[in-house]
Parts: sequence; structure tokens; C-alpha cells
Amino acid sequence: MDNRLNVTYITFGGHVEVHKYRYLYFVIMFTMYILIISCNVIIVCIIMIQKNLHEPMYIFIAALLMNSVLFSTVIYPKLLIDFLSEKQIISYPACLFQWFSYYWLAISDILLLSIMAYDRYVSICNPLKYTTIMQKTTVNIFLISAWILPACLFSVGLLLIAKKEICTFHLKGILCNTTILTLHCVMSRILNIYGVLSFVTFLFLPLLFILFTYARILVVSYRCRGVRKRAAQTCLPHLLVLINFSCSNAYDVLLPRLELDSPKIVRFIMTVQFVIYSPLFNPIIYGLKMRRINNHLKKLFFRMLRGVQLLS
Repeated sequence: MDNRLNVTYITFGGHVEVHKYRYLYFVIMFTMYILIISCNVIIVCIIMIQKNLHEPMYIFIAALLMNSVLFSTVIYPKLLIDFLSEKQIISYPACLFQWFSYYWLAISDILLLSIMAYDRYVSICNPLKYTTIMQKTTVNIFLISAWILPACLFSVGLLLIAKKEICTFHLKGILCNTTILTLHCVMSRILNIYGVLSFVTFLFLPLLFILFTYARILVVSYRCRGVRKRAAQTCLPHLLVLINFSCSNAYDVLLPRLELDSPKIVRFIMTVQFVIYSPLFNPIIYGLKMRRINNHLKKLFFRMLRGVQLLS
């Protein structure tokens, strides 16, 4: 507690030998951050500029990639500062803001993934009704809901957490996620119930919905050879990212509530892979695997290559 400014500071204790490997950590994470921003922003700009990409599927991809940029911007700058600092600390209000942004964007991701699954389900299983169902108004409602609903949900959680008295000023992690619940003097039953309901409503149920839609797509693809290859190429990468995303979130949400004391190195690796994997591989899976986007990326690359040759 800083009595002069009346600000409470929290210490991060989840770093592994940060004083020994601080520069290595910094270089790796800074490189990842630049790659994440570059890959996502380039594809988002291509989708915005190219009129033939102004379709629901590509709009949802752009929204998902923008979420990756926002999510990474919430997490990476603070991590990079901590790697170079003697003390890894954060003010309690800033910690609450990071917690809110972390889960708002994470749940927004799973909702966007659900919307993308529904979009592909309609396009493959009901192609004649696709233009009628996926109108501009419907797309806008889906997008707004994917951002507004999680924001409202976690605004309630933020108020509940902010009202709780804290007795511990040391977090076992490297960022402010559900580990902030361990700071409270008394574990709140209301917060536990709120967390479980949020987990079921915004993670478990969307996961079941996505699995159902892709199971239907696979059934239709098996019966119709014309769409089998396209559906398989779309479903497999999506499901791999989805499984990784769901497992990471399940671990992240349930660990503090189950009071499991996992080794520091395990928590460190799980957190780092979560903040790297989805934001970095989303543009590859949902961008480069799409033929239209891939063609535009190739054209952009060749233009840049010609420009460099002319300058040299």
C-alpha cells in the first residue's frame, strides 16, 4: 500500500527466474507481439479494403482478428515492462482493469467463434437460405452482441470483485486473471457461483453449440462430395484452435476455485501459451487458409518485392 497516494500495489510472483532470463523473455515476447499485431492488422486491412471480401464470413474473421489485437495490447505491454523491471508490480485498479479486459475479450472470442460456426453451418447446410439469413442487419446484431454481452457480464463481476476486501498482495501468476480471487480475505460464495455460471453460459454452452454445428457440417460433407474438401479444410483448423482455447480457459477459470497448487513453471507455461497461441495463429488459420485472402496477400507481397527491387 502506497500511503502517500493511497494506491494498493499487487506483486506478481509467477515469473520463472525473470532476473536471470529477463532479456530473453523480453526479446521473445516483443517479437511475438510485433508478429501478432502485424499479421492481424494486415489481414484486417485487406478485408476492409477489398470489396470482394465484404461478406459475413470475412467480416467475422476481421472482428476475431481485431479482438486478438486488443487482447494482446491489454497483456503484452505490461508483460514487457515487468520483464525489464526489478519488481513485477501493478496497482490494484489497473489489475482489475486488466482482469476485465482479459475476460471480456476472451469471451467475445468464443462468441465470435460460435457465430462463425453458425455462419458456416448455414452456408454449407442451407446454402439457398444463406443470403436471407445472413443479412447485413443480422451480421451487425451478431457483432454487437459478441462485444456488448461479455462487457455487461464482466462489468457485474468487476463490481463484485472491487467491493471485496483484500488481505494478500501477492499473485501467483504473471497477469491479472482469475488468480485475483486469491487476494480476498474470504473466498466469496457469490463470486464462485457467478464464475461457474459464467463458465457454463459463455464457454461450455457455446462449445457445445460449435461442436453440434460442425458435426452437422461433417455429416452433410460426408453425404455430398462437392463440399467435402472445403468443409474439412475449414473445420479441422477451427476445431484445433477451439479445443486449445477451451482447455486453456477451463484451466484458467477452474484452477483458483478448485484451490489446486500447481507448480509455478506449469502456470507460467499455460499462461504464456494462452497469450501467444490464439492471437498469433488465428490470422494464419482464418486468414491464410482462406483462398481469397491468400490471393490478396500474395499480390501484396509481390508488390512489396517489386518495390524493393526498384529501390535497389
